Amino acid sequence: MSYKDDIKALAQLREAQQGKWASISPENAARMRAQNRFKTGLDIAKYTAKIMREDMAAYDADSSQYTQSLGCWHGFIGQQKLISIKKHFGTTKRRYLYLSGWMVAALRSEFGPLPDQSMHEKTSVAGLIEELYTFLRQADAWELNHLFRDLEAAQKAGDKAKAEELIAKIDNHETHVVPIIADIDAGFGNAEATYLLAKKMIEAGACCIQLENQVSDEKQCGHQDGKVTVPHEDFLAKINAVRYAFLELGVDDGVIVARTDSLGAGLTQKIAVTKEPGDLGDQYNSFLDGDVIESATDIDNGDVVIKQNGKLVKVKRLASGLYQFKPGTGEDRVVLDCITSLQNGADLLWIETEKPHVGQIKGMVDRIRQVVPDAKLVYNNSPSFNWTLNFRQQVFDAWEKEGKDVSAYDRANLMSAEYDNTELGKLADEWTQNFQRDAAREAGIFHHLITLPTYHTAALSTDNLAKGYFGAEGMLAYVAGVQRREIREGIATVKHQDMAGSNIGDDHKEFFHGEAALKAGGKDNTMNQFG
Repeated sequence: MSYKDDIKALAQLREAQQGKWASISPENAARMRAQNRFKTGLDIAKYTAKIMREDMAAYDADSSQYTQSLGCWHGFIGQQKLISIKKHFGTTKRRYLYLSGWMVAALRSEFGPLPDQSMHEKTSVAGLIEELYTFLRQADAWELNHLFRDLEAAQKAGDKAKAEELIAKIDNHETHVVPIIADIDAGFGNAEATYLLAKKMIEAGACCIQLENQVSDEKQCGHQDGKVTVPHEDFLAKINAVRYAFLELGVDDGVIVARTDSLGAGLTQKIAVTKEPGDLGDQYNSFLDGDVIESATDIDNGDVVIKQNGKLVKVKRLASGLYQFKPGTGEDRVVLDCITSLQNGADLLWIETEKPHVGQIKGMVDRIRQVVPDAKLVYNNSPSFNWTLNFRQQVFDAWEKEGKDVSAYDRANLMSAEYDNTELGKLADEWTQNFQRDAAREAGIFHHLITLPTYHTAALSTDNLAKGYFGAEGMLAYVAGVQRREIREGIATVKHQDMAGSNIGDDHKEFFHGEAALKAGGKDNTMNQFG
């Protein structure tokens, strides 16, 4: 409904009250409705699920239409990211938010900083989703409040053309609310626990849930050692649990991202159940490392024996009780994981790799697409990678393969600043700059994200300010390094009272109290110094 239509409807509603609502302004009520487009988290989940599905279809038709996000650990960080995107690009289209389980563990747990091992409170994930959307909705109210104030000024000045232009902007306002890809880790327990937490996340607004195939109580960060995977049957039960949660809550097009850690995981907790050769359990077990048994004397007390490729095999079991996979089987296990997930309800894939290499990712995706042609990835542009070193070494290796003289470069020390302005260093930076475009085109990556960039930016910016402020620069460190830049670069937070809702509160006071309103934004408000 347009702003004008809403005013008419509210005016009729007020008239029906026979004078009891005489102090209620239809214009003010319509304005407040416009500034609060989404009433519940489920409204948001349904709205954003539709966006993701449309974006997935657009990517299938044109791989240059890939999507991106940055991980955010607080609602304010997510809000400022979306405000910045709108300011610089005029639209939030194809830009999402990522909710990182790593950052929840490190920054949002009541236990304090924790490793990425699913030890934080389950509800902290859903709580952060709700917080992010609270701040994004406030960004809508903040931006629209400025439009409404400008509209009032135009109406008071009798500028009808300007007023109509502003009403059109209000009616066509693009929300800051975008999809969140939310990390549910390995599901925080059994399938029932996964279902219950998924419901909380969806009710908070999540349209997309990312689930990984690690053992829940052995979960490790994807870029650390010691990862343990589960048989496909266990993982598919959790995919089903998430789908049922979406369907129960009416988010029929909710998106599930199935993540595989098999590339870096050399262990499994269980031997899969198998009923006949070649079934899914048998395929999983075929990757288990072991020794062929020639006779019963080869079996010792406590050994576990399975039939593998028609032969009896004593599988290798560690002192922890975990079973070991054959070396060099990671990519084959990844491909099987991905095909199985897509054939059983997942919508997108996540392959956790040890380096950002388009050729490596493409090799696995090409194999997956032989079976599932429209397979698409969400990819972690991880801060755990040394991007500079990785891409310089990739250029070095490519040049060496071409027969180009690389004697001026020390491959092991390519991180050194002495290579920054060399031909190799510059080309590596160009490859890094083009990584997302190239990977979207060549390797089926629909969504590029950085899991925890704002963890690093918060630390870096705080370090820069602390170094100057507590050192020789004193107050100039803040003035020159922060405030002056905010003013000149048009950062909304320079008017921090306004950003926190002071002007919205003033307007509400006027709505509620009329002429008796005591407002904060008068002549003595120091924010007036910023124009």
